[in-house]
Amino acid sequence: MTIRVLLADDQALLRSAFRVLVESEPGMAVVGEASDGAEAVRLAKERAADVVLMDIRMPGTDGLAATRMIGADPDLARVRVVILTTFEVDDYVVEALRAGASGFLGKGSEPEELLAAIRLAADGEALLSPAATKGLIARFLAQADTAAPDPVRLARLDALTGREREVLVQVAGGLSNDEIAERLEVSPLTVKTHVNRAMAKLGARDRAQLVVIAYESGLVRPRTE
Repeated sequence: MTIRVLLADDQALLRSAFRVLVESEPGMAVVGEASDGAEAVRLAKERAADVVLMDIRMPGTDGLAATRMIGADPDLARVRVVILTTFEVDDYVVEALRAGASGFLGKGSEPEELLAAIRLAADGEALLSPAATKGLIARFLAQADTAAPDPVRLARLDALTGREREVLVQVAGGLSNDEIAERLEVSPLTVKTHVNRAMAKLGARDRAQLVVIAYESGLVRPRTE
């Protein structure tokens, strides 16, 4: 199955470079290019995109607003957004995850990392850049909200079983299904089942939102170093 990729960046040169890279990979195809967020949302729907590579800073409707629009549109529920940013330490990153992005990646990443990011997002996995990952997410969440845990998020955790909570903690730690399976001494398939059930119960689109929910609910407390 071909992964349909939409490129959203206001720099034509970068879009061209991304197009060459994506289309050189078997099983991937660029189905459109957008120079602003509003166009990205429109094309995501028209071209039935699977993954949107979204620049966070664009004129007009920026990538953050566009991500919110995609996340709020039931017709785009299957679309995954990967934020591309020049600076990986970026205040907008957590807001993008809250808005529904599947993760983020620095524009200076290696080509293999970008292609892997597309595959991960298409598979519903959380993409947390190797250069930033869980520590960055935790730090931003701590800075953004040092008050009490979100009571709505906290209450929704009651729907989880003990094992699902345990798996959610591991997901928030940035572990893969295989790593969680090894730690909990269960099969990766069992872990995947728990993750999927947790996403369904918590209304999360993917693992990235599970990470945010885990921190915002207070299930996992960010480390302030």
